[in-house]
Amino acid sequence: MSSYQHILIACDYSVQSLQVALKAKTLAEQQQAKLSLLHVLDNIAMPDTAYGTVISLDKTSDNWHLEQEKNKLAEFAQQLEIPQGNCWLIWGLPKQEIVQLAQEQAVDLIVVGSHGRHGLALLLGSTANAVLHHAKCDVLAVRLQDD
Repeated sequence: MSSYQHILIACDYSVQSLQVALKAKTLAEQQQAKLSLLHVLDNIAMPDTAYGTVISLDKTSDNWHLEQEKNKLAEFAQQLEIPQGNCWLIWGLPKQEIVQLAQEQAVDLIVVGSHGRHGLALLLGSTANAVLHHAKCDVLAVRLQDD
């Protein structure tokens, strides 16, 4: 197995997401790989940005919800010691944006959390499942425990 050069963590800021991210960080340290962080905004109205769906992390906006999301990303990244230059906040559908960013940034491993759903929930799909089937790089789905 060749070593990974660039690992992307797709996060949602949950406690479980932090556990996934810590596993990815350990792997990145072992592989001496670049570690990046992505959060996809799908829970607030699309912010008005001059550059499309990628949100600038170094400019302040008038949108309170957007600023809250940027602060969450900064705190999450700080816990993992990931520099701001390796962090992305993008508005859109997670399953599409994760795959697209991975291609644009030459990521060779995407790390996501997965609930391992069964039955109808599996048929309806999940973000992890969609990323697994559409990514052109390796995907590590870390099993999350349902509460």
